[in-house]
Amino acid sequence: LGLSSSSRSKGQTMAFSQALSGLSAASTNLDVIGNNIANSETVGFKSSEAQFSDIYAGSQAAGIGVQLASVAQDFTSGSLESTGRDLDLAISGDGFLRFSDTSGQIVYSRNGQLNIDAEGYIVTAQGAQLTGYSGEGVTGEPVVLQIPTAPLAAKATQDNIALEVYGAEVALNLDAADPVPATADFDPTDAATYNYASAMTVYDSLGDEHVVTSFYAKTENNTWNVHHVMDFSSKAAELQEQIDEGVADPSVDFDPQTEVITFGAGGQLLDYSQTAQTYALANGASDLSFSIDFTGSTQYANDFEVITLSQNGYTSGSLVGVSFEEDGRVIGSYSNELKQTLGTIALANFANEQGLQPNGDNGWVATASSGVPLVGVPGEGVFGEVQSGVVEASNVDLTTELVDLIIAQRNYQSNAQTIKVQDEVQQSVINMR
Repeated sequence: LGLSSSSRSKGQTMAFSQALSGLSAASTNLDVIGNNIANSETVGFKSSEAQFSDIYAGSQAAGIGVQLASVAQDFTSGSLESTGRDLDLAISGDGFLRFSDTSGQIVYSRNGQLNIDAEGYIVTAQGAQLTGYSGEGVTGEPVVLQIPTAPLAAKATQDNIALEVYGAEVALNLDAADPVPATADFDPTDAATYNYASAMTVYDSLGDEHVVTSFYAKTENNTWNVHHVMDFSSKAAELQEQIDEGVADPSVDFDPQTEVITFGAGGQLLDYSQTAQTYALANGASDLSFSIDFTGSTQYANDFEVITLSQNGYTSGSLVGVSFEEDGRVIGSYSNELKQTLGTIALANFANEQGLQPNGDNGWVATASSGVPLVGVPGEGVFGEVQSGVVEASNVDLTTELVDLIIAQRNYQSNAQTIKVQDEVQQSVINMR
């Protein structure tokens, strides 16, 4: 045969080694593909690909088989699917959600299927807690986010002089063509003493509602008196009750608070008193004191119109919902129809995503290979925005995986056939002896 016994034995051994390494590689490839297919519906899952390299020994012309080089992860984004659930969250762009798992380890994930547990923490199904920045600021290291379950405290309508914020704002048009009322002495129960009236609801320190009625009385061209009366309806009802009962000298202290508004010849607002209105309350709340900002008001020869009206007080409210803004702010919605920023989500990114170590439960942990995480907030720098009410689907392409599965199966069968042929050759050699 022209070959020594030792040469034939060495060649046959190498052939078996090649086939066995091929079987092992094909089996690993099938494992990776099978895992991709199994997680084709796993939210936030990233598919993987087995990558192989050949093996050579010394100066041999033929290689001695194949080995697994790496299992590369595909971190391309999956499609975003709407769920309509406020606590579902997806990242549109780069970055990972940052969680503290039950052991305190920091893990990173693209799975934003979240819930709020009994203690107010935003958690995954496995109990890992979402991290970010508490309150309205974005400073310091990220912490575990916890939603306050206590009711939102009431806030009285009030000024903030340092910020030049007034308790109430009213913009209106007063009809320049209106005459001065025939009766100069203001009486809130006598419509002949004023031209118009408007009302707004304000709140005291206990969250109780009060209605401030503003009566507008023209005093001369371009000048108006504004008389503010708190809880006018109840006081008017009290006065009427006295009259109905035949009280000899019926009287109620309406306690009007008066200020002056002036306009220019072109109908523009020139000045207003900006006097803080102070009202003593009998319900145990602090005295109510605030100013009204009339910026934006006009005096044109058009109908009286209230353009805008607002105030900064509110009653207490219970938390009824939590949602996320695109910039990562966690928004609490309360039963008093107010919304409040409760925190901001932190995102993380890595110089080498391939260096992240899969940790199960749709998460990864950082390694020396991945590098130190860059932490920030959604929508800034390299970080994508977040969307509420959607989740990121698995990026597995089932069609591609099924084709790869067929190829991997054939590869496995071919390596098995190599062993079979080598065995037959070896038997032929043995029989020739």
